[in-house]
Amino acid sequence: MTGEIVFVFALLAITVLLFIIDKIRMDLVAMMVVVALAVSGVVSPNEAVAGFGQSLVVMIAALFVVGEGLFRTGVAAAAGNWLLRVGGGSEVRLLLFLIPVVAGLSAFMSSTGAVALFIPVVLSMARKSGMNPARLLMPLAFASLIGGMLTLIGTPPNIVVSSQMDAAGLTPFGFFDFTPIGLAILVVGSLYLVFVARHLLPAGEVRNPDNPHPHLAEFAERYGIKDNLHRLLVRSESDLVGKTASAAGLRTRYEVTLFGIRRRGRLVSSLMPVLAETQMQAGDTLLVYGSPDDIEHLCLEQHLESMGFPAGEMDLVRREFGVAEVLLRRGSSLIGATLKEARFRERFGLSVIGVRRDNRSQQAEFGTTKLAFGDTLLLAGGWHLLEALKNKRDFVVLETPAEMSEVPAHAQKAPLALAIMLGMLLLMVSGVTSSLTAVLLAALAMIVSGCVTMPEAYRSLNATSLVLIAGMLPLAAAMEKSGALGLIVDQLVTGLGDKGPLMLCAGLFVLTSVFSQFISNTATTVLVAPIGIAAAQQVGVNPEPILMTIALAASTAFATPIASPVNTLVLAPGNYRFMDFVKIGVPLQLLAMVLILWLTPMLFPF
Repeated sequence: MTGEIVFVFALLAITVLLFIIDKIRMDLVAMMVVVALAVSGVVSPNEAVAGFGQSLVVMIAALFVVGEGLFRTGVAAAAGNWLLRVGGGSEVRLLLFLIPVVAGLSAFMSSTGAVALFIPVVLSMARKSGMNPARLLMPLAFASLIGGMLTLIGTPPNIVVSSQMDAAGLTPFGFFDFTPIGLAILVVGSLYLVFVARHLLPAGEVRNPDNPHPHLAEFAERYGIKDNLHRLLVRSESDLVGKTASAAGLRTRYEVTLFGIRRRGRLVSSLMPVLAETQMQAGDTLLVYGSPDDIEHLCLEQHLESMGFPAGEMDLVRREFGVAEVLLRRGSSLIGATLKEARFRERFGLSVIGVRRDNRSQQAEFGTTKLAFGDTLLLAGGWHLLEALKNKRDFVVLETPAEMSEVPAHAQKAPLALAIMLGMLLLMVSGVTSSLTAVLLAALAMIVSGCVTMPEAYRSLNATSLVLIAGMLPLAAAMEKSGALGLIVDQLVTGLGDKGPLMLCAGLFVLTSVFSQFISNTATTVLVAPIGIAAAQQVGVNPEPILMTIALAASTAFATPIASPVNTLVLAPGNYRFMDFVKIGVPLQLLAMVLILWLTPMLFPF
């Protein structure tokens, strides 16, 4: 064993130990690895930093931009809303639907691409349903890895093994030869992820440290308005037809606040804010705030029909309307005025739907409740009008909801963003261009088309993930260049070659799977596959089951965040630790191992 091999093994052990201890950021550990390799001379300084120019790192960076375009145009939110409707808000149903969808997509395109596209969707779902995104993101990543086991093109190790068989004069694997075993792993893996693994992941919603604002639901709870939102249909015989909210006296006569109108056109429905001059029409749906008794009184006198306020309507409202909490300044012109005299709708285009005084919510009467210094008001209206409050002198904006940052900045570009994403998927699946080219074209199209601006594109780049991947790639090169990986493979085959083909498969599975946790699964397969062929010939058995085992083992990259780019992608948004992957991923690896060692000899006899 040479000194270089000893150094590489020691560096790998220290790196894993630092990841497990979790006292130093993982991206900083990756940079320490780069420096150690450059200083050691095992690889050249240029090779030590070569990871930052690897096509994989560039592709992931471009995928961040594509994902940002889907987020900024509202496509991700729309997909998340659809998944929430299908899943009914149940975590179990969401996962049972999400896992096979992502796995099916990963069977025909890059698993990295599939995960990058679904991350903004999953984050949107988590925000709207109040779930911790960590309970969805790791199953998302693992589903994409299992999806790679379903077809020949699902993941590079499958293609590598098939090519090695062809080069050795053997019949290569067909497109769907991987499918039976992959499907079995998908079924068992899904059951494990849904009914076992999720209980080991953090529960409860964790607020994003980059967006620490409360959600709309928290404002509703704080001001006691949670059950006071209603939809009212304006009938043709209603006296409100043709009147403004002020002329109808909704606040003065009924203590009901009108903050939005849904008006149906021939093709689309639109939500519109209510200004002082906005007139109501027959067929309008009024979005109002008021007590149940006041609403009942209004409906009886004005011939309106109460339609409830379902969750789906709230999702639509959130796209156009929101709330902001403001504090009256000392010396504000609003102090001493009643809500009616303050004329919030005429002056700001907003409605007061909640008042808190002395840290308690108040039952505010529109015509009699006078505002005082220190009052906090909950104002409702269009997002752009709430944004403008920052420039008003009468009050200080205390808090805005987290949903304000989630409002699509380029919603009108949503069809274009969707077309760009579909075009990228088509290029990747058809093989007309490389995956890198397809992703780069999509990222450029997102920027040029205005789906995402250059500042937004730069902010979308997750530096932690990119540095972690780029910093660990040279370690894989060092293990191969020094002969460390080859030494382990040779020793394993020598020790297990005379213990039977199933034991040899088990040893090669463990070897391939373990090393795939720390270096590229493609590089591991390139090294192990020829040895698998030689070992099969030496033992005198059919190479097919051995090579199938190696290929599938390379995709069981579940146990570390650096095992696969998809794991690294979900690391930061899921706020995971190194040990989270170990405690969830290792049991899944063992399940996959049992299934592979059981099914492979049945389908591909020795």
